[in-house]
Amino acid sequence: ETDRIRLAYGAVAGLYIDLFGSSAKVHADDLAFIDRHLTGRAGPVLDLGCGPGHLTAYLRSRGADATGVDLVPEFIAHARAAHPGVPFRLGSMDEPFPAAGILAWYSLIHRPPHELDAVLAAFHRALTPGGTLVIGFFDGPEIVPFDHKVTTAYYWPPAELAARLTRAGFT
Repeated sequence: ETDRIRLAYGAVAGLYIDLFGSSAKVHADDLAFIDRHLTGRAGPVLDLGCGPGHLTAYLRSRGADATGVDLVPEFIAHARAAHPGVPFRLGSMDEPFPAAGILAWYSLIHRPPHELDAVLAAFHRALTPGGTLVIGFFDGPEIVPFDHKVTTAYYWPPAELAARLTRAGFT
């Protein structure tokens, strides 16, 4: 599944970067939410599925010890060039390293429902005690796939996602 995602985003990386690759293109309320929950933490913050790295750089600019991780080599190359001095790693969100905070901002949307529990459990294992997870997702009345511009994505009812987070150990 991750190969499908990596290849799909790699094929449109330039367009994606042009359309979304700047924190100026993120709604101010979303930036404030991310800032409120992930800055001021003692310890590293992971931006898992960081794409072009704009939110990782934003978190760093706000004082967080943020590192971006993404599957797509084109995104990591762009992120390193656009945000020198900000750490980025080519890798999978399935194997996060220990962190005080995790940002998964619309980066779980392509994972099929049968994979989500394992990913959330990996996030929970990676977070240090008292750590915070921030997730961006598409809210819908039921878990259903839809034709996202890049590759299949899923709507999630908030109550269902909350139940899965609880099963993974989150409160």
